[in-house]
Amino acid sequence: MSTNTNVKCPNCQEVFKVDDSIYTDIVKQVRDQQFQDEINNRLEIAEKQKADALQLKESQLLNDFQQKLAEKQREIDSLREKSKTELIQEVAKKDNAIKDLESKLQQAETQKQLELQQAVNALEKEKDQLENSLKAKDTEKALLEKSLRDDFRRELDTKDQVIKYRDEEIERLKDYKQKLSTKMVGETLEQHCEIEFNKIRPTAFPNAFFEKDNDATGGTKGDFIFKDMDANGNEIVSIMFEMKNENDQTATKKKNEDFFAKLDKDRKEKGCEYAVLVSLLEADNDLYNTGIVDVSYKYEKMYVIRPQFFVPMITLLRNAGMKSLEYKQELSIMRNQNIDITNFEDKIEEFKTGFARNYDLASRKFMTAISEIDKTISHLEKTKAALLSSENNLRLANNKAEDLTIKKLTYNNPTMKQKFDDLK
Repeated sequence: MSTNTNVKCPNCQEVFKVDDSIYTDIVKQVRDQQFQDEINNRLEIAEKQKADALQLKESQLLNDFQQKLAEKQREIDSLREKSKTELIQEVAKKDNAIKDLESKLQQAETQKQLELQQAVNALEKEKDQLENSLKAKDTEKALLEKSLRDDFRRELDTKDQVIKYRDEEIERLKDYKQKLSTKMVGETLEQHCEIEFNKIRPTAFPNAFFEKDNDATGGTKGDFIFKDMDANGNEIVSIMFEMKNENDQTATKKKNEDFFAKLDKDRKEKGCEYAVLVSLLEADNDLYNTGIVDVSYKYEKMYVIRPQFFVPMITLLRNAGMKSLEYKQELSIMRNQNIDITNFEDKIEEFKTGFARNYDLASRKFMTAISEIDKTISHLEKTKAALLSSENNLRLANNKAEDLTIKKLTYNNPTMKQKFDDLK
């Protein structure tokens, strides 16, 4: 059984009893703490000694390294001084070779820049010419548009005049027809058309041809042929006319379409562009009484008109022929200009291809020249070494020649010795 032990607190001076087992544990804890403190102190001392030893060793190694480094530096300086002269000579040779190569490269570069500048100047010149040509075309286009607008305005004015003239002519013909007998109408229809045309021929159609068709070689013939020419003799328009009225046939009434086939045949045989039937047939048919009737859906370029539209019809077809002739001439001019532009572009492409080919060849020649220069430098270096070796052999040969004597030549040669003795 355990006994109690008195323990006094060092702070409050109070005495109290503890069991032996508790006291033993307390004493053990105190001893363990003291042991741990002692171990820590010893470890700190060991660490400090270790650090001091390492610092000392590091200082020794650093001194040794600096001494060895100084020795190596002295050796390097010695070697440098020894080969400095040789290196300077070699560098001078290389510098001279490099300067020669740079000079040649500069010359080649200058030549290339000159050729390139010449090519650029030529292209800029052709570019300026093309821009001037395009400006001229724009100006020409603006003038053409203005001309077309003016022509359209004149045609509108002409149309109004034609309508007015038509109305007046209708009234006049109605009155004129009432005054004429049936026979007189039949006899004067062709004369009426011819007289109406001759009234305006000197002013409106000075170069026109308007005569009766008297050529019946094809079996039939028309009534009148109209052809108009420009100042250069180019045909503007050609028309085959056929005149028909109610009294041309005595027994039965005919229709306008009964004469279409014959009129188309006459137009083709006489080489006319248009066919026009001037007709008084089917007087009650509103289709033919309202104005110019286009029957080209049956026969190409064929029209049916009343006599009052005879002059306006010629004017309209002639104006259309004038525009067609202008368009043909403009088309020919534009086609020629397009050909010129195409030729210009072909020349540009040809020049670019030739320039690229020449530049490629020049580049290849330039690289070949550099390679040959390198080979020449190598060959010269070999030649220099051979010359130095030859100089050494010549020196040895000269020494041998200077060392050659009569005595050495006649040594162990009694015959030659006797000869030289006889000469003496």
